[in-house]
Amino acid sequence: MSRLWFGVVTLFPEMVTEAANFGVFRRAQEGGAVQVEAFNPRDDATDRHRTVDDKPYGGGPGMVMMAEPLLAAIGRARQAAAAWGDDAAPVLLMSPQGPVFDQRRAQAMADRSGGFILVCGRYEGVDQRVIELAVDGELSVGDFVVSGGELPALVVMDAISRLIEGTIGNPDSLLSESHLDGLLEYPQYTRPEFVEGLGVPSELLSGDHKRVADFRRKAALGRTLDRRPELLLEGEVLADQSDRRLLKDLLVERTTDG
Repeated sequence: MSRLWFGVVTLFPEMVTEAANFGVFRRAQEGGAVQVEAFNPRDDATDRHRTVDDKPYGGGPGMVMMAEPLLAAIGRARQAAAAWGDDAAPVLLMSPQGPVFDQRRAQAMADRSGGFILVCGRYEGVDQRVIELAVDGELSVGDFVVSGGELPALVVMDAISRLIEGTIGNPDSLLSESHLDGLLEYPQYTRPEFVEGLGVPSELLSGDHKRVADFRRKAALGRTLDRRPELLLEGEVLADQSDRRLLKDLLVERTTDG
């Protein structure tokens, strides 16, 4: 079974460790598949106020995280990663300027079965020299800005952890999730059969496994076409003859209904 170690460099360690203590992520840790440690740069500050930020050179609004406490905290995280068993754990800065984290990247990181050090910035950012001296890469969770890197780091860790064998109670549930094969997930239904006049599609009640599978695949194709059409072009979905047939049937149905 793969094992992952995450070292999170953060000014708010409790924010990370407490949030990681729920649901699938908690099960991953309890089962020994995942381990999370937090490293606070304030513990590496050299003054009595434990200062970790200062005004930017050149002026401007806000504060910038100082290089020395961050570099020291990253150093401690590297030592912990080596003690855990990975002396080459990559250091990744959570940043809106990095490549966007997606399902393929999550799978690649899960397959690595090693350590990762995630650096969480705050304020107006981190001193550029930290990036040049200690950061191996940057990761973004989307084209937007949040107050710090802790929430993005949690998103990254959760997405990776649930791909580790034994973490998900029913591993078959992973097979139909959004983005796993380039499509968004099909809609789901459960009891009761009718809710405020809305029923369950007849295909799902038929008991015919092929009919159910075709309905779900067609629904996934339709949802992807409506919401994220670029995924159909980026992936290998349209290379599959069965998918092309289902998509053609869907378009014919829409044309007829319209």
